[in-house]
Parts: sequence; structure tokens; C-alpha cells
Amino acid sequence: MTLNQLRAFLRVVQLGTFSAAAADLGMTQPSVSELIRRLEESYGVRLFSRGARLLVLTSAGEQLLPYAQQAVDAADGADNALRSLTSLTGGVATFGLLRNANYYFLSQLLETFHNRYPEVRLRVIGLNSVEVAEAVSAGELEAGLVVLPIDSERLTVTPLMRDEVLFASADPARTAEPATIESLAVPDLVLYDAHYGWRDPTRRQLAERAQLLGLTLVPRIELEHVETALGIVALGGGVTIVSSAVAKSKGFPEGIHTVGFAEPLYDTIAIVQRRGTVLSPATREIARLARRMLLDRS
Repeated sequence: MTLNQLRAFLRVVQLGTFSAAAADLGMTQPSVSELIRRLEESYGVRLFSRGARLLVLTSAGEQLLPYAQQAVDAADGADNALRSLTSLTGGVATFGLLRNANYYFLSQLLETFHNRYPEVRLRVIGLNSVEVAEAVSAGELEAGLVVLPIDSERLTVTPLMRDEVLFASADPARTAEPATIESLAVPDLVLYDAHYGWRDPTRRQLAERAQLLGLTLVPRIELEHVETALGIVALGGGVTIVSSAVAKSKGFPEGIHTVGFAEPLYDTIAIVQRRGTVLSPATREIARLARRMLLDRS
């Protein structure tokens, strides 16, 4: 039993004659008759009997009909699914974004992709870089943008741009000169990304620098979002760090002053994918757009 035989069988059922089925399938009438004949001979049954004007299903034909329809529908579904992976007229793009992606390009990226490929569904997850890297490594996401450093075992990492990390305070005197790690070893340190703590890539860089100086950074306040941390700092409740992209954003509090570190500190943004895998066309395209947008900003 072949798919060609089942397709011919279904067309004869739908159209009532071998000649009509042949015309619909782009075949000759003898070819369609031969497909049905071989199917019947394989099982020793007749699938059709001749009515007054059209062919009529026999009992065996009625038994075969639902299974033939299911088999052809499944094959067509599989064909459509695989074709969507080699085109941008369907499928799903799965992509992970660093949490502060809105300060770079997130809205523009999603709008541009959707306008160009409206039939492709997007599954974009905004997480901390730690979780994006873990999800890509585990195969839960095809690719993602992260801030380095991350644990890169099983990942291909492609750095794209650097964004300077700044020291931030509401007191202009504390930003009069370039900051140092000692500037953060203070009682009123406020840090965000509390869930990931010192696994967060930016905080990880700070901890490594502090360790080399024999210092330990202990935040007085830890919370999840940079916006909340900045609100506390703006009220004089402490000092924090912030990326240049955040500092340049429209919503950055006017009362906060920033300065770079004497030994410059950078968030390096990279794209990651699982080593040895090939991205689907949809995910490859959103990764390409993200890469271009980031490079345009650098």
C-alpha cells in the first residue's frame, strides 16, 4: 500500500470516476486504474462497484476510507511542517533574549520580523543570560542573546557588541572621578538580578575583580529589576551599576549621575546556539536581524 495508491483511491471516492480522478491528479486514466487494481490485488478485495453513473464503494472500500484519509492527511501535514523549516511562510522561531533587551532593540526587532514574515509564529523568551544559555544548551531554545561571560559548554558563542557598564549615584560627588571596585564595596550598594545573584554575567565580572583585590561585594539591597534599583538610587538610597544603553534611555531618572570605571567594564553581548546544530530558517532570520541591529548600534 502506497501513498500514491491511497491518494488515487480518495480522488476516485470524491469524484466518482477514474477519468475525473486522473484529470484532478494530473495523470492518465489507465494509470489511476492501475493504482487501484494493484491495491485491490494486494488484499484480494474489490474497493468499488459500478453504480448507475458513478463508482460506489464496496464494504472493503468503506473500511479503507477513514484510514486512507488519515494517512494522506498525516503525510500532507508532515510535508507542510518540513517545508516550513526551509521557508519563511510558516513555522515557529524560538529565541531567547537578555532581560534588558528592551533598552536595545526588542520592540523594533519583533515588529520588523513580524512585518516581513507575518505567517511565522514567534516564541521569544526574555530571561537572564544565565537562563537563556542553559535553555539553549538543553535544546529548549534554538538560539538566544546573552551577556558574557556564561558557561559555554556545548554552545557556540559569537560576540556581537560591547556596552559599557557605569557606576550610578544620585550624589554627583561620587561620580566626579572614574569609579573603582572600591566604589562598590560600600554599605549602600544596590544590585538587581537578585534571583541569579553572582551567576549573573555582569555581577560575575564585578565579583572576579573584587576577588583579585581581596574584596567582597555585599549589597544592602538586592532586587530583580534595574528600574526598581534606579528608583531607589534616585531617592538617595544607594549606588548601583547600569549599562550605557539603560543610562541613555528615555526613562532613565534625571537625578542619577553616572561615570565609567577607571578600568572600563563592559557587557559583551553575544549570540549563542547549541554546538553542532543547524538553526531553522525562521530562527536563523530573527538571529540575523538581531545581529544586524546590534552591530548598527555599536
